[in-house]
Amino acid sequence: MHIELGPLKPDPSMLVLGLTLLFLLMFVLGVLLLPRVERIQAQRWDATEGRTERAEAVLAEAEAVRDAALHEITEARHEAARIRQEYTERGSAAIASARADGARDRDLLLRTGRARIVADRAEVADVLRQDVGDLAVTLAGRVVGEPVHTVAAERRTVERFFASASD
Repeated sequence: MHIELGPLKPDPSMLVLGLTLLFLLMFVLGVLLLPRVERIQAQRWDATEGRTERAEAVLAEAEAVRDAALHEITEARHEAARIRQEYTERGSAAIASARADGARDRDLLLRTGRARIVADRAEVADVLRQDVGDLAVTLAGRVVGEPVHTVAAERRTVERFFASASD
């Protein structure tokens, strides 16, 4: 099979040389130039698209950290509210207890004071009766001109008078 090329009939040595140079050029391009081109393209992609992806990843991580911090803050607020409520209840209970203790102490003081007043009144009334009786007997003795102590003591005049006055 012989092909007629006409005026373009190539020289076989030149054809072999051209093909050899073509394969050599392709080899040089494939081994040296194309990896460098791909490396530069990867660097450019990393500089543009890669940074965007890393920035998005960092942003997502920052949002996760922020959400976790907000969650912790919310939990801390709930805990603080619970503690405030607990101590408010404790304070109210302590105030109620102190009021009850104060009321008991006040009632005890009032009862004791009233009992002491009643006892003091009775004692003062007895002393007063005795002094009034002595004064009355002394005055009666001055009016009569004679001592009436023995007669008053025998008849118990003063005690009868006070007994009838208290009825």
